[in-house]
Amino acid sequence: MTSSLSRRLTAEFFGTFWLTFGGCGSAVLAAAFPELGIGFLGVAFAFGLSVLTMAYAVGHISGGHFNPAVTVGLWSAGRFPASGVLPYVVAQVIAAIAAAAMLYVIASGQAGWTPGGFASNGYGDLSPGKYSLGSAFAIETLLTFFFLFIIIGTTSKGAAVGFAGIPIGLALVLIHLVSIPVTNTSVNPARSTGPALFAGGEYVGQLWLFWVAPILGAVIAGFVARWLHTED
Repeated sequence: MTSSLSRRLTAEFFGTFWLTFGGCGSAVLAAAFPELGIGFLGVAFAFGLSVLTMAYAVGHISGGHFNPAVTVGLWSAGRFPASGVLPYVVAQVIAAIAAAAMLYVIASGQAGWTPGGFASNGYGDLSPGKYSLGSAFAIETLLTFFFLFIIIGTTSKGAAVGFAGIPIGLALVLIHLVSIPVTNTSVNPARSTGPALFAGGEYVGQLWLFWVAPILGAVIAGFVARWLHTED
């Protein structure tokens, strides 16, 4: 492994770790206490801020993917080499599992704490609003499509230089505000994998959807954006 690739993978590890720990941590540690008042809005902003802060911290090193769907979507858009997809995805998944493990250690320090859903994603009985598999698949595909569409558009030639992290972070906030009641919001297979492994049971059984739907939406967005931004 070259030193350049090592640096990029390390950047992806820290970025994905921060996204998973910050976003899921806000749900597990803070949203569990109604008196703190962060609710869905606070969790949505936690995810958006985690991406925004790491986009500026390490985005210039790795491109700031922090999400297997983003990596695959950028590949389908012709913005990322096929040879880098697997290493990036592996680094992202390991980071999400490590973040979930650290969150579990911290959360379990509270007397009487039980993991429950542990900020995992789900449909049917595991959906916060009891939405069906079809609803979950549709919203995860659609929202990941627009997430990639925004990422590619704001990083294309002609876009405002140096400001892409802001609309990308705000897009993730909006995505969470729309879809937390439906699936608890994934649009990120790595973020889904880490917590699901600690929640166990049915959450692991439903994990497939939060890989298939986001990646499908991302690939479609990549091909659409490849055509739309042809002059780039």
